[in-house]
Amino acid sequence: MLMGFAESDHEAQSWVAAFREELQKLGWTEGRNIEIDTRWATADVESMQRFAKELVTLQLDLILTSSTPATAAMLQQTRTTPVIFVWVADPVGSGFVASLARPGGNVTGFTPLEGSLGGKWVELLKEIAPRVARVTLLFNPAMATFIEGYLNSFKATAASLGVEAILAPVHDMSELARTCGNVRF
Repeated sequence: MLMGFAESDHEAQSWVAAFREELQKLGWTEGRNIEIDTRWATADVESMQRFAKELVTLQLDLILTSSTPATAAMLQQTRTTPVIFVWVADPVGSGFVASLARPGGNVTGFTPLEGSLGGKWVELLKEIAPRVARVTLLFNPAMATFIEGYLNSFKATAASLGVEAILAPVHDMSELARTCGNVRF
């Protein structure tokens, strides 16, 4: 597994524990008929690339990735080892799969989000705060490589509701603090 989270992330640890438990219910027991090798890369793209290379050299039967950047790093290393992804925001737009119905290649997985949600976020904000005049989409370009899939619906919905759409790419915490420091409520 290539996890795009810190090893100290309790929620990510619970996901891995649940995964192991479900495998065991299906008869897959670590140390008996399955070996699970996990790499925790946090949100560091360089670590993800290094760990992806390490995992491919182990000649594994299957690799699970847990984010868009982790999946991108893994697919840069292999187009033959089967890869299953979770938490990938736009697998088609990211070029990981040909389509959701027929992924093709060596990769498939699960996606909790899709591009039209960009517009839904704006609609929801306008519904709960009808006088909102501006909405800002904050994202880290290094981690949100899928953002293009959300921008069209985000901008189009904002325009249709008479709301100014603002894009705010932030690369680190200091940039986030500067950006959020300028936000008016």
